[in-house]
Amino acid sequence: MEILTPRDVPLGGLRAMNVRRTLPQRRRTFVGAWCFIDHYGPDHVDPNTGGMVVSPHPHTGLQTVSWLFTGEIEHHDSAGHHALVRPGEVNLMTAGRGISHSEYSTGSTTLLHGAQLWLALPEHARHTDPDFEHYAPKPILAGNWEARVFLGSLLDSTSPVRTHTPLLGAELRLRAGATLLVPVEEDFEHGLLLDSGAITVNGEPLAAHELGYVEPGRDHLLLKAQEDALLLLLGGPPFGEQIVMWWNFIGRDHDEIVRYRDQWQGLINDGVADQFTLPPGDLLPPIPAPPLPNARMVRRG
Repeated sequence: MEILTPRDVPLGGLRAMNVRRTLPQRRRTFVGAWCFIDHYGPDHVDPNTGGMVVSPHPHTGLQTVSWLFTGEIEHHDSAGHHALVRPGEVNLMTAGRGISHSEYSTGSTTLLHGAQLWLALPEHARHTDPDFEHYAPKPILAGNWEARVFLGSLLDSTSPVRTHTPLLGAELRLRAGATLLVPVEEDFEHGLLLDSGAITVNGEPLAAHELGYVEPGRDHLLLKAQEDALLLLLGGPPFGEQIVMWWNFIGRDHDEIVRYRDQWQGLINDGVADQFTLPPGDLLPPIPAPPLPNARMVRRG
């Protein structure tokens, strides 16, 4: 098992909350189509200055997957979707050819804890129309563990949420001393993001906040919990395409990313863009794109 450790990243400008970013890293871009993992909390929310405050910003070429353990986040997007992200319920937003959205923790939220993840869209789907889906999976309960499958299939539970490549996304909770043998697809690679506790995966230790990567070729994962443990299990077949990922955009080359940025800045500066609009009724100004890098961006896979 390859161990990936997170780096701390401020999110949201002046009132930034810190997140732990585990993917992408220099040595790994993907786990299946999963290409971005931010993990945050549990953070106590100051009602005046704290919480999640992410004003309108754009996306292209990806799907966002929002999953909470504690708290509540309000979602608005330019395709007209308005939803709440709640614990144990997945919100999947398809950016496709272009979307913008905002995310704010609600006034009733006193503790915020969860994960924000991205899925890269394959070539045949990356210019699709923006979309949004919500799903609340029923928990699978056993004596000393439980699971919620929000994407794909696991442990005889299947999510109806549509994705554009085969995928797995599930929350697992194990009590101290629990052993769980998880049958998995042999052609999938898997990532286990341990939120809290301590476990072994096929006999190898994984500590809190680490992401354990398991390459294809295994038909099961044997999990043993030394402490009460909370984790996300993510998977999919190797993505097989190279991408350029910069700021909130996924494209296929440097020039495409430059066009996306120009479109977004045109909307901010002049109110005109073919590719983007703003979420209706959002009161905060949109986030400007950062300066482009001095060198040409290269594809990674």
